[in-house]
Amino acid sequence: MKSVCMALLVVLFVSCSSDDGNSNKDYSLENQEEILSYIATNNIDAESTESGLYYVIDEVGEGDAITVTSDVTVKYKGYFTDGTVFDENTESAVSFNLQGVIEGWQEGIPMFNEGGSGLLIIPAHLAYGSNSYGGIPAGSVLVFEIEIIDYNAINNQEIEDYIAENDLNAMSTASGLYYVIEEQGEGVRPTSTSTVTVNYEGYFTDGEIFAERSANLNLEIEDILEGWQEGLQLLNEGGTMKLLIPSALGYGRYDYSVIPGGSVTIFDIELVDVN
Repeated sequence: MKSVCMALLVVLFVSCSSDDGNSNKDYSLENQEEILSYIATNNIDAESTESGLYYVIDEVGEGDAITVTSDVTVKYKGYFTDGTVFDENTESAVSFNLQGVIEGWQEGIPMFNEGGSGLLIIPAHLAYGSNSYGGIPAGSVLVFEIEIIDYNAINNQEIEDYIAENDLNAMSTASGLYYVIEEQGEGVRPTSTSTVTVNYEGYFTDGEIFAERSANLNLEIEDILEGWQEGLQLLNEGGTMKLLIPSALGYGRYDYSVIPGGSVTIFDIELVDVN
């Protein structure tokens, strides 16, 4: 999984550009002609917005709604209307906040839900304008094929597959956390403000271990995983459990240390002490 810092620059807002003498030129009319010609030539059933953005929704997506302030994860291919590819990120995916990308993406991506896919055809005034940028000529129309990753659905399926393959008697909560209580324990049960001592091992669904240690944790501290905050309150002191945590309740969509963005994480936990 690539973070936004590792993505090719084309998805980011213009931070610098080369002044090629066209900095004040209005490309709107010629962009419009180019887009309409491209749509007709390729028999594309596109719709447009008042801003001049054209789009095709192949799949709306069944996941969460997206707003202009959302963090999203996208696979994409970017090219000019002549078919020349200037950027491609289709094998993996890139995560970013929509407030940090070109206007055409800010407007277009929220037309989809997570899990959606389609096409954005973006005139220059919603992209890089009248200056050349990163190999993109001034006034360019940009075409993007996009697929928006729905980690909630992907993670849930991964967890359910793992449970079936390992014959686990797992329960789930409304948040999407899965858990197996192996020994309930006979001591006190922690609350959301408790400090606890735990022994744990963390690993991915393929069995690769990424952590194994003891720790003292305050459950009300913000940087404790939400899956831990919720899951440990289901156990009593002296008990053991397995937590299967989707990325939304774990490390999120961005890479974190050795944990790739969007990862399901599993923890075998012994609740040693509750303060």
